[in-house]
Amino acid sequence: MEQRGKNVPRLREVGDIERATAKKARESWHVLTIMAEFIESTERLSELRPAVSIFGSARIRPDNPHYQLCVEIARLISDAGYAVISGGGPGIMEAANKGAYEGASPSVGLNIELPHEQHGNAWQDISLSFRHFFARKVAFVKYADAYVVLPGGFGTLDELTEALTLMQTGKSRMMPVILVGSQFWAGLVDWIKTRLVDDGMISPKDVNLLQVIDEPAEVLAAIQKFHAEKAKPAETQQEAERQSGMYL
Repeated sequence: MEQRGKNVPRLREVGDIERATAKKARESWHVLTIMAEFIESTERLSELRPAVSIFGSARIRPDNPHYQLCVEIARLISDAGYAVISGGGPGIMEAANKGAYEGASPSVGLNIELPHEQHGNAWQDISLSFRHFFARKVAFVKYADAYVVLPGGFGTLDELTEALTLMQTGKSRMMPVILVGSQFWAGLVDWIKTRLVDDGMISPKDVNLLQVIDEPAEVLAAIQKFHAEKAKPAETQQEAERQSGMYL
């Protein structure tokens, strides 16, 4: 494509060799740290399945009903044989780890280095630390067989829409995405069903990627039902997906 006379210099054309070398060294080191996070998460989590990722606000305190509800959900999921993956921090993340830690299956924390809000909780059987959000987000989706999403802010919405986008575009396998807290999520769900569908931003069938469930036992039942039905053809379906070149 022609540049139409526009000046787009390359780094190797920069006159200051020392500056160019330093910049390339920084970027190379940056890439190596990203690779290290992918390698460690693969080493620690690739044989963990089945697992469920649980999301929600870091700002919710232990006396909040959502916290107590999350502990109950995570314990049920853990006792049913699913590892529980959370962000490893406070709030809903802590509640998810706590419930899983008290259950029969591993409690996993994918901790992130942040200037505020994030500090690791004490309820982690497996603890990983990330500097890069996107490497952490890949781990959340790649090693999970379901998403359970409790009330949260921008970070929670980011994880939710990331999973929905990957499934909608066929870049990851299908899995249950369950919103817990019908009153909290009602406005978003209505907006998705009306504005996004009515304006042609998504297909009507995309709404079915989401479920809204409030009762802990029903959350677990929905996850188990999805995977029981998926397993009917053959367990080789998962292996086929892994070998097909799909992103996750």
